[in-house]
Amino acid sequence: MSWAASPAAAAGGAVRGDQPGQPGGPGRAWPVPRSLRSASGALSVVAALVIWLALLGPVITLLAHLSFGAIGHALSYPGALDPLEVSLESGGVTLAVLFAFCTPLAWMLARGRLPFPRIWEAGLLCSLLLPPLVIGLLLVFMVGPYTPFGELIGHFNLTATNTFLALVIAQVYESAPYYVLGAQAAFDSVDPRLEQQAALLGDRPRRVFRRVTLPLAAPGLAMSLAVAWARAMGAFGAVIIIAYHPFGLPLQIFTTLQETGLASALPYALVLLVVALPLPLAAYVWSARARGRRRG
Repeated sequence: MSWAASPAAAAGGAVRGDQPGQPGGPGRAWPVPRSLRSASGALSVVAALVIWLALLGPVITLLAHLSFGAIGHALSYPGALDPLEVSLESGGVTLAVLFAFCTPLAWMLARGRLPFPRIWEAGLLCSLLLPPLVIGLLLVFMVGPYTPFGELIGHFNLTATNTFLALVIAQVYESAPYYVLGAQAAFDSVDPRLEQQAALLGDRPRRVFRRVTLPLAAPGLAMSLAVAWARAMGAFGAVIIIAYHPFGLPLQIFTTLQETGLASALPYALVLLVVALPLPLAAYVWSARARGRRRG
């Protein structure tokens, strides 16, 4: 006697429609009713919307408590936009410094050109996780007027405290880790085989970097620079210690809050958002489109 199912029985089962995963047999899962699936999906969307609105809550609150009259009154007096000019100038210099000096570091980390790469990355993470106030305190002992660096630049009538140079230094230290780690990820996304093929065709390393690596990594680099821009525009902890003057937008918000109250500081907060956010949003759109073209 055989325990194996006969061909006729198997055929009968096929006729009855006993398929795996369908109801009608022991151990088979019953399908979830469509009404429950739709209700669960709707609940998920509502929960996601609540979280999204909660994250945007500060921006929504800022817009709800401002009027065009209040903005015009706060920004109309002479010198009201000087902090905006200072922030734009220092932010531009900061981005130039990051791109010139930190891009090679990010490329070497991405391509494994440095010994003990985990130690390098751990150092970047340490600088990323340092509280901004701590960064400011340590910068005083690192580049202040009584340090070797401070004495060196003193021969050129420069100082790294309460000057435009000090503001740039503080912004660089607060934003550099964000750029380096983002740029490293951008270079990691470039297929090394494309660089190898270009080298086999006779291109020198610099030409390969300029013609192959940099264009392919450009969307990610732009996103990293944009994030660093937003971080530099909002730098406050290190700035208030080492570069109290000249005033940028964050310090202008702080001093206005202390001198005339919360409502008077809101217009400057709006200006800071208008300056800091468009560049990251534009870079995000460009990066998303570039990824879509590669996949398509």
